[in-house]
Amino acid sequence: MNLYFECNSGISGDMSVGALLDLIDNENILDNALSSMKLDNEFQYKITKKMVNAISTTDFDVILPLHNHHEHHHEHHHEHRNLDDVNKIIDKANINQNAKTLAKKIFRIVAEAESKVHNKDLSEVHFHEVGAIDSIVDIVSFAVLYDYLNPNKTYFSTLTEGQGTITCQHGALSVPVPAVCEIVSKYKIPIKITNNEGEMITPTGAAIVAALYTGEQLPAKIIIEKVGYGRGKRPYKNPILRVMEIN
Repeated sequence: MNLYFECNSGISGDMSVGALLDLIDNENILDNALSSMKLDNEFQYKITKKMVNAISTTDFDVILPLHNHHEHHHEHHHEHRNLDDVNKIIDKANINQNAKTLAKKIFRIVAEAESKVHNKDLSEVHFHEVGAIDSIVDIVSFAVLYDYLNPNKTYFSTLTEGQGTITCQHGALSVPVPAVCEIVSKYKIPIKITNNEGEMITPTGAAIVAALYTGEQLPAKIIIEKVGYGRGKRPYKNPILRVMEIN
């Protein structure tokens, strides 16, 4: 079995997790993995079926506590997680070694890009901007699901990106955002720019592709065995990542 990621609406961590969950069709598969990270007080997650353009998709949503009395502590606590801290969280998770290796690889790709963009040593890159907890949950979840599927080969369509600017804690950033530019440049991943306003490829999405990208083209003929639809949260015409099990 092989996988084909059709990225006509870009790619992000939550879309990737949603699409693989849709393929596997087992909502409980992540429970043990995510609870074993012992971060229960820092997040919850929700898996729901949502219709997008009359197509049933899976939405994976990481929910962070928003109560005011947690807010300051929450921000302070997450400001200072660097790559080593994240690796320790992944190491203590009760997941297969292959999933740990993939999760660490994806995180390292993001950290190296952020390190270059912000001109900081790798150990000084903190994961507040790439969304400490939600990135950890998205990336570990993706690694667990990918390891469960265990494809022989993974193919990607050309990644589709928007344009314009987005606002983040560093101010206004041009799309593709600098970390995405670094990742697709370093790993020679082709992208195409569309007229969509806004970000369609997130750093986590780009890092997932970079971690698995071989440059191999999809065969001229394929048999589609199964299709998973992951819902994106951005307001595009068709915010869906489609992942196919193929032979």
